[in-house]
Amino acid sequence: MSAELRSVCDIRPLAIADLPAVLAIERAAYDFPWSEGIFRDCLRVGYRGFAAVGPDGALKGYAMLSVAVGDAHLLNLCVSPLCRRQGVATQLLEQLIGQARRQAADTLLLEVRPSNRGAVALYHANGFNEVGVRRRYYPASHGREDALILARAL
Repeated sequence: MSAELRSVCDIRPLAIADLPAVLAIERAAYDFPWSEGIFRDCLRVGYRGFAAVGPDGALKGYAMLSVAVGDAHLLNLCVSPLCRRQGVATQLLEQLIGQARRQAADTLLLEVRPSNRGAVALYHANGFNEVGVRRRYYPASHGREDALILARAL
């Protein structure tokens, strides 16, 4: 990644104190957002959360990763709708890939809505391939939506 994109934000560990800003972004970005309890539980059990922070100290995005028995699972990666297409998601994804490697994971897996074309394109551009589908995985306004399962060898 170029130095110009790296200067978009700093990546640091996600803290409980970040949750009000995380929840504001989550609610602005998703029709079916995670709850505060889900984020708290992820941090409590030791999942790795990361915050993308702009030069002004404002949270631009965040990500959550779990690693166990050689596999890493990208649980959530979200960028504020006001900060998209600036390289923030790519920086967060690079952080997650590096963290997964440091924790000796061989594969990074994730689920993504097929309707989230921007996310699907981001993951494909970063070496992820479709390995399956989880039927009716996500809540949707009219029932349920499938999830694409994507994976990248590390």
